[in-house]
Amino acid sequence: MANKVAVYRKEHFNAAHRLANPAWSDAENARVFGKCSLPHYHGHNYELIVKVAGYPDPVTGYVIDMKVLSDLIQREIVERFDHRNLNLDTVEFATLNPTAEHIAIVIHDLLRPHLDASLDLQIRLYETPRNFVDYPA
Repeated sequence: MANKVAVYRKEHFNAAHRLANPAWSDAENARVFGKCSLPHYHGHNYELIVKVAGYPDPVTGYVIDMKVLSDLIQREIVERFDHRNLNLDTVEFATLNPTAEHIAIVIHDLLRPHLDASLDLQIRLYETPRNFVDYPA
């Protein structure tokens, strides 16, 4: 069968962060990032949708075993970021402003090495029910 198929896995994690540029004054950070730059952080209930696209295996019929994908997301993303302060508790955001855009890119880059090169990967990250990002776009 030569039909490309996309499969999706939805996961969830909670994390706090603060958006700020350390080179800017508090006033400039407040002007650009608003309440998201408050010095005592704020949190989100992130919804993560991981899309993997490829050709179903002729033997199993799977693009990827969803249990394998779920375990990968749990190990590489949820265990790393859930109930963490992204600015303070993670290596990935020690010097990278944890915007939804950057979080999506980091998640992609953490998962990509664990997937077969023939598979396409896209990350959709909901920061709120109305605000989300896709990477790659």
